[in-house]
Amino acid sequence: MSLAAVLAVLAAAMVPIVLRLGPPTRDDLMDRAGLKGKPELLIGAKDDQPGVSQRLPNDVWRGFDVDIAYMIAGYLGFDRSQVRFLPMESEDRARRQARDRDGFVTVDLVIASYSITKRREEEEGAVFSAPYLQTEQSVVTLSSDTRPVSSLEDLADRTVCTLTTSTAIPRLRQAGARPIGRNRISDCFQEMFDGKVEAVTSDAAILAGFVTGDRPSDDGRRFPVTLHDVKPLQHWDIGESAAERWGVNTGPNEALRDLVDLALYASARDPENSAWEQAYATNFRWQQRYNFPQPVAVGEQPDPRKVEVRQWPWERIALPAPAYPGSPAAPAGTRGPAGRPRRGRRSSGC
Repeated sequence: MSLAAVLAVLAAAMVPIVLRLGPPTRDDLMDRAGLKGKPELLIGAKDDQPGVSQRLPNDVWRGFDVDIAYMIAGYLGFDRSQVRFLPMESEDRARRQARDRDGFVTVDLVIASYSITKRREEEEGAVFSAPYLQTEQSVVTLSSDTRPVSSLEDLADRTVCTLTTSTAIPRLRQAGARPIGRNRISDCFQEMFDGKVEAVTSDAAILAGFVTGDRPSDDGRRFPVTLHDVKPLQHWDIGESAAERWGVNTGPNEALRDLVDLALYASARDPENSAWEQAYATNFRWQQRYNFPQPVAVGEQPDPRKVEVRQWPWERIALPAPAYPGSPAAPAGTRGPAGRPRRGRRSSGC
């Protein structure tokens, strides 16, 4: 028997073993996730957060989370016309329940400025992807309020609004503040404009769009803030939180989580893929000058989780290899400043 024939026999014998014992293929994951033949991808998102995720009056969705959703959807084989965003309140994110006309539906993915916390994973059942953004907790007040804020303790005896689901509420009480919770962060800002609360606290990336208001981006685009009696705002760096890391809630389908992590891995490791950097530049970077001294968000994608998928040797170019020191950088002008050291260890979980 020739050497070629021997190798062919050995290869044929190895195929069933590899198929049985090796990791799944991307196609296997698509099948297990129930995505094959699916006509549309339902994504639960916030609809009232300028720069993060906002539904405009013409039913167009814009923001960083929206761009990340389109990036992930594209990796899953859905074009933009097959992605449907549904508005979601904070308290419904763990259950993946979003409003759809007169009722609620279970969405495929929750991409809704959702901070990864142990309590949400262990007690509420959220299943998170790797993080796709890192920011930190901050505070916003009216510019006309001259009292400085450098910590939560500076909010003592003040009425402070935050999201109902935020773990910042007990910390505000500890600091001597009077916290109130609302389901929508836009309601907090409206109450501050109406004089009912004196400050708003949440993740800096969420608050920044309200501080920016309708001021123009580098290309002249504006974030319409659909509130009344809007007043100038001041963004305060309170130096309190280590990192708010936002993740995608994929629900209990492990294959779907792996696919989302593969999408994030491709985004972070492929030097030709600048979707994350473009989303950051379009929605966050230009806001920094209006939010100084508070950093809006870290201008670099968090480290992704590598998911093992089965590939034949000739397929290994399909997924980029892990980056090492000296790997090609993102396109010029798309990377933001490196994240500065964080000063605390607690998460507000907004």
